[in-house]
This record gives sequence, C-alpha cells and structure tokens, in this order.
Amino acid sequence: MLSNKELIDQGKVPNHVAIIMDGNGRWARQKGKARSIGHENGVASVKKVVSAASELGVKYLTLFTFSTENWNRPKSEVEALMSLLISFINLEIESLKNNKVRLLTIGDTTSLPDKVQKKINYALKETSDNTGLNLILALSYGSKQDIIKATLLICSNIRDEELSVSDITEETLRKCLSTADIPYPELLIRTGGEYRLSNFLLWEIAYTELYFTNTLWPDFNNEDFFKAVLDYQNREKRFGILSDQITNMKSAL
Repeated sequence: MLSNKELIDQGKVPNHVAIIMDGNGRWARQKGKARSIGHENGVASVKKVVSAASELGVKYLTLFTFSTENWNRPKSEVEALMSLLISFINLEIESLKNNKVRLLTIGDTTSLPDKVQKKINYALKETSDNTGLNLILALSYGSKQDIIKATLLICSNIRDEELSVSDITEETLRKCLSTADIPYPELLIRTGGEYRLSNFLLWEIAYTELYFTNTLWPDFNNEDFFKAVLDYQNREKRFGILSDQITNMKSAL
C-alpha cells in the first residue's frame, strides 16, 4: 500500500501552505503537564513540518506563531513563548542554513521584546540568501490589524496626493499588507479540532482550501502534513465557475 507521500502528485504541490498550530495547551493538559511543555513539544512538530514541506518542494510555509491576541495570555506564558522562539533560532539556525530555508516574518515584530527582535533580525540576515523553502513566522500578527494598517497607509497616500480614490483596487490594498511580497496560500491547515480562522490571513485566503484536523499540534507530523496535501490535491478548485465549465476547459486542452 502506497504512503500518503507516494500518492502525492509532485506536479500539483501547493506553492504556499499556511498553518494555524493549535492544541499545545490541551496536549499538555491531557498529559498532566504545564502548558510550556506543550509549546516545547510543538516546536518538534514545527521541525517535522518544515522538513516535510521542503521534501515536497513547497515554496512558502507560513506558521501562525504568536498572534496579537496572545499578548493577553498570562505574563509567564508569554515570556516562555518568547524564550522558546529565541531557543528555536539558536538551535535551528545552522539547520535552516544547511537546508537552504529562508526565514521571513509578518506582523508587528517591533512589539516583541528587544532581545527577541535582535535574535530574529540575526536569523533573517543569516538566511537571506537561501533559495529553498521560505519559512514565514507570523509574530504579533493579526489580520484585521494588518488590514487597518494598510487602509491607513492608503488614506495617507490620498491625503498627500500620491494616490487618487478612483485608482484604488484590490491590488492597491494588497501591496500595503505585510504579506505583499508573498503569494496567497493555496492550502490552510488548522490543527486541534477547532473550525475557525482566528484572525489569520483573512484577506489572503479568499480562495484558499481549508483543512481541519482533530490532531493536536504536538502530535502533528510529516505524515499528517502529507495527508493534508493529498486531500488538497483531491479537491476541485472552481474559483467561482461551474464544474462543467472546468471539465469543458480540460477537454479543450
């Protein structure tokens, strides 16, 4: 019997996969451990998914690492998450470089502690010339806030007479988002059994295929990632047209 990876059509691998990594706390609670242990085990899943995405030739992998809403969590948990981010970079920077992974960020990274900002900037610089997977960490990120920031920039350009209201298009706003240089995701995965988007890439996922799994993030591994990609490949992406129209277009080729 073929594995999920062997069943994947290499010619139809999504260019960009985004993931809401949910379930660290519940995983820890189920095992009678502190939430910080759940987050630590979640890092192991990050490594597995980065490896799996690279194997398949995925070009962009965006991970919802720390949301704007996460600042409302207990101070001790926020500090643990910041320390974990620094630890991840310290331990994985050589592996990222050796595997040609380029690190990028979206979100308000200026709101992060200074030592975290310095470590992130170091990692961005160290991996800037890499040509493999683009690993995008969404840090202090909220999609609604990103859209508001883009809107304010457009208003500013109109005020300064650098832009006319009649010239505003979808592309105008897109260019003002923190994701401006990143293609829209074709596949979004959410672990942990929840069925919501949690203020993540709301503008960008208009036509993204959504995949939800009950698997808690620390248990999510390479095979789970391959299964999600295979599910994506078995879907019909219509972009507003009818199935019959797609069939006719394929027949005409």
